[in-house]
Amino acid sequence: MNITIVSGKGGTGKTTIATNLALSLGDNVQLLDCDVEEPNDHLFIKPEILESEEVYVKVPEVDKARCVLCGRCQEVCAFNAIAVLNDDVLVFGDLCHSCGACSYFCPQKAIGEAEVAVGRVDVGRRDTLQFVTGSLNIGKAISIPVIKAVKAHLNPTRTVVIDAPPGTSCPVIESLKGSDYVLVVTEPTPFGFNDFELIVALLRKLALPFGVIINRSDLGSGIITDYCQKENISIVAQIPFKPQIALAYSQGKILVDTMPEMRREFQQIAQHIIGVKRT
Repeated sequence: MNITIVSGKGGTGKTTIATNLALSLGDNVQLLDCDVEEPNDHLFIKPEILESEEVYVKVPEVDKARCVLCGRCQEVCAFNAIAVLNDDVLVFGDLCHSCGACSYFCPQKAIGEAEVAVGRVDVGRRDTLQFVTGSLNIGKAISIPVIKAVKAHLNPTRTVVIDAPPGTSCPVIESLKGSDYVLVVTEPTPFGFNDFELIVALLRKLALPFGVIINRSDLGSGIITDYCQKENISIVAQIPFKPQIALAYSQGKILVDTMPEMRREFQQIAQHIIGVKRT
């Protein structure tokens, strides 16, 4: 079973939910941190890293001795990653999606492909928990290849918890592929509600089953609960604001290890998800 944790915006507590849920689902669990632009699950899991690998993408490499400046590569590039300007061909690697169209359609076969490193994947463990995290290299713009590299390590024999990036953009959709259930982490504030509506619309468009965890539920208003009741959305848990939670988070501690009541809370969340899968 693949469980993906999402949030319409950053700062709602998505990482807290992902890490603590992964440690509450039993011994046969894997945690994937797909928030590769700012991965931080490792700060709480503190895994033993067993292996690392670089992530590469292919970008155009022009043989200017064979190029006749016909402009065909520019015409077929949907991402404006290559341009013919006067007597030169310019390649904008950060815009390239590695589709290969420019190389395929070049009539002179003057375009090859070079590999460029864009990130890294680390694979490790904490006790019986398998752990995989990715990190996008500084200055690189497209995170999807790194997310794909993380998910390439997905273990189908285990319950998998996927910590997705915040928002509703392409990296989130890539993280959601193959999900059996989605947990939306939100907060009862105007900004939280605005982005919550966006992520709900996305999940309904993708036809994925989901439930909601309202973090810091006693702060703000009842705007989220009212909306969920109106839209028949399951509220899996409501976690009130507690200084002890904020303190544990600031110290990089796992809640289920430091607060017994939180272990019971996350075990109930796990039971809810398992029950939904069985039905």
